[in-house]
Amino acid sequence: MSFGRRSRVPALEGATAEGASVAVPEERAAVPSALDQLLARGRVRATLAMLGPAFVAAVAYVDPGNFATNIQGGAKYGYTLLWVVLAANLIAMLIQYLSAKLGIVTDRNLPEHVRARWSRPVAWLMWGQAEVMAMATDVAEFLGAALGLNLLFGVPLFTAGIMTGVIAFVLLELQRHGFRRFELAIIALLGVILLGFLYETLRIGPSAHESLHGLIPSLGSSGALYLAVGIIGATVMPHVIYLHSALTNGRVAARGDTERRRLLRFGRVDVIVALALAGLVNMAMLAVAAKLFHTPALSDLTTITAAHAQLGRLVGGGAALTFAAALLASGAASSSVGTYAGQVVMSGFIDIRIPLLLRRAVTMIPALVILAVGLNPTSALVLSQVVLSFGIPLAVIPLVLLTCRRDVMGVHVNRLITTILAWGCALVITALNVFLVGQQLFA
Repeated sequence: MSFGRRSRVPALEGATAEGASVAVPEERAAVPSALDQLLARGRVRATLAMLGPAFVAAVAYVDPGNFATNIQGGAKYGYTLLWVVLAANLIAMLIQYLSAKLGIVTDRNLPEHVRARWSRPVAWLMWGQAEVMAMATDVAEFLGAALGLNLLFGVPLFTAGIMTGVIAFVLLELQRHGFRRFELAIIALLGVILLGFLYETLRIGPSAHESLHGLIPSLGSSGALYLAVGIIGATVMPHVIYLHSALTNGRVAARGDTERRRLLRFGRVDVIVALALAGLVNMAMLAVAAKLFHTPALSDLTTITAAHAQLGRLVGGGAALTFAAALLASGAASSSVGTYAGQVVMSGFIDIRIPLLLRRAVTMIPALVILAVGLNPTSALVLSQVVLSFGIPLAVIPLVLLTCRRDVMGVHVNRLITTILAWGCALVITALNVFLVGQQLFA
């Protein structure tokens, strides 16, 4: 199954695979391009039609791993780690825009570029590490949805895991009938998460003063660093760095560099709106946890199940119900997106395609094993997010290398300041990971 060529506007002449313009025959110049047809609907309708890829990617930024890291961070350290959430979200905006940009300009996704431009062993190694990251992602997302079903309806965790797989199958089936249906379903689930935490925030009322103070960078202990790295891993998800370039690849055929520039503007709006909403949800999660659980009695709260129970005890059944519904929506949406990303990774790096439903069935196994043997799902969630953080530089480095090359991007090559910022993000994340490993080895 090919991704980046699904039920899209047919490709028009005027662009090559590498982003360089070619001449459009004069007799066809009067034919409206796909973008012209969109813009003819009006600016607002055209903008709404172009929104979607970043919202699919944004689901990964509010997945169950975020629930786990934000709840633990707020309970143990109060509002102190809010600046980490903000910084991670700003990093995500830049990186996701570069991924979207690569797809729009070149009509190829990031894994395809790696396979085309680097040696076969490099492509296979990149695929191997990306699959490990995808497995870590899937564990978090699958467990989160199972926990949501358990908390909402009392379904035993293993049975809830099977039901989660069925929900993911249904969502993935939508993708076979056109990318827009899948996007709208994911956006609807994202809306459930957003409304859920808007309700929690308004009901609980975290301290505005403490929240602003929490935006001042500080890390007081190795435990805070561990959670900070987990928050970054839960926010800047490596699998959606690969996926986003596939979601924008060929979505609307561009006729020349002028139209590509217009599409890039739409892409920036998509990224800013989607990830700003995801960032607000993450900050609300941590602030709510800080308000309720950062007390001597509850600061050691470590599980999503305990957080749900305490919400019901301290705030009421409505808050607990809303929390569980948001968790279920998060797990169901992000699990489907993760499976989708895994297929893009496999087909891009090593040119092997398997049915999405088969891939979903195989990737369910590790999470079902965790549920079957009775391991702590929340601890597994946090650990999976730390593992993900180690995969971020391996996705960001080739992305920056490609987008700063004029022979790949043409006139849309990164500006110097963009390249510097992107390299800075990769270096900061790498340094945090190295420091974390050092602390764990020599503690």
